[in-house]
Amino acid sequence: MTTSNRGLNTAPAVLVLEDGRTFRGRAYGAVGETFGEAVFSTGMTGYQETLTDPSYHRQVVVMTAPHVGNTGVNDEDPESKRIWVAGYVVRDPARVPSNWRSRRTLDEELAAQGVVGISAIDTRALTRHLRERGAMRVGIFSGEAIADEAALLAKVRAVPQMKGADLSGEVATTERYVVPAIGTKKFTVAAVDLGIKGMTPHRMAERGIEVHVLPANATVEDVYAVNPDGVFFSNGPGDPATADHPVSVMRAVLERGTPLFGICFGNQILGRALGFGTYKLKYGHRGINQPVQDRTTGKVEVTAHNHGFAVDAPLDGPSDTPYGRVEVSHVCLNDNVVEGLHLLDRPAFSVQYHPEAAAGPHDAAYLFDRFVSLMEGQRA
Repeated sequence: MTTSNRGLNTAPAVLVLEDGRTFRGRAYGAVGETFGEAVFSTGMTGYQETLTDPSYHRQVVVMTAPHVGNTGVNDEDPESKRIWVAGYVVRDPARVPSNWRSRRTLDEELAAQGVVGISAIDTRALTRHLRERGAMRVGIFSGEAIADEAALLAKVRAVPQMKGADLSGEVATTERYVVPAIGTKKFTVAAVDLGIKGMTPHRMAERGIEVHVLPANATVEDVYAVNPDGVFFSNGPGDPATADHPVSVMRAVLERGTPLFGICFGNQILGRALGFGTYKLKYGHRGINQPVQDRTTGKVEVTAHNHGFAVDAPLDGPSDTPYGRVEVSHVCLNDNVVEGLHLLDRPAFSVQYHPEAAAGPHDAAYLFDRFVSLMEGQRA
C-alpha cells in the first residue's frame, strides 16, 4: 500500500450553476475547468464505482456524504477502465487513506485522469438547491481558469443540456468481447453495451452464463450471431428519447420471443419499445439507499440507483402493447417513479435500478436468477 502525506490542494476553485448561484472552495483533483450536469449522489460508500460508472458521463457529481476518500483508490473496484464523471464535488476530502487495498489517494487519481473537482464547499446547501431547482448545467473552475463570474456563467450556459443528448455510443465498447462463465457454462447471453458496468456480466458469469458484450450499434444480426439463450440491454448515459437504434433492436428481440432483461437505460429502452414515453426527472435518483417495492412479491428492497430519466407507464394495472400485456413490476416508494416492467405474455422484464450493486446493497441480486429462470423455461 502506498499513501501520501502531502496536503490537499489549496488552489482556489469556484463552482457556478446555470442559474447563477456560485460556491467557492479549493481545487480537488485536476486544476482547470470542466462542465456538465450537476447531480447529487446519496451513497456513503462506493465512490470508486460511482466515478467509473459510464452512466455518469457528462455529469458533475456532488457527494452528499461529507467525508470522501477515506479508503483511497484500489485497482480492483472500478466498474470500467476510466473515470467517467465530468467533475467531482466533495465537502471534506480525506487527507490520508486508510485501507489495506489502497494504492493511491482519490485526489491523486482524479488528477491523474484529468478530472477537475472542488472541495471545501457546503455540499448540503448545494444539494438542497438542486432538489429545489432541479439538476442543471454547471461549471467548475480552478487555477488560471477562474475569471469574473459573468464570464464563467456565460460558459456554463453555453454547454449542451442533458435532455436530447445521445451518449451511449460515446461510452460503449467498440469491439465485441466475451466474459466466460464461471464453472459450468449453462447459457449464452448477448449483452448490448449502452454503458455497461463491469460487475454486470460478472454477476451473470457467476450463474453459469457466457456473456458476449456487443457495441451499442450492434444489429439484430449481430445479436443472434452468438446464438443467445437470452439478450440483455445495459445501463448507460443520456436521454432515452434519442436511442432509436437500441429500441428497434429490442423490438426485434421481443418479436422473436427471446428471454430479455434490461437494467436502467435498458428499462427505458424497453419502455419505449412497448410504446411508452420517457421523461426527465427533476433531480433524478442517485445513490445506494433508494427504497423500491417489488410489486410481484410486496417486498421492499434498498437499491442502488443512477438515473435522471424514467418511463411514463400507468401504475394501476396491466397495459396492452404490440407485444402483449405489460405491468409495472417495481415502483420507487419515495416518488412512485416506475422502477421496473414485466411482460405477462413474453419472457421479458427490466428494472430501472442496479441489481449488480458492486458496492451494495445486494437486495436485488435475485433479478439475475429471474433472468436465468426465464432462459430455463424457454429451453424447457
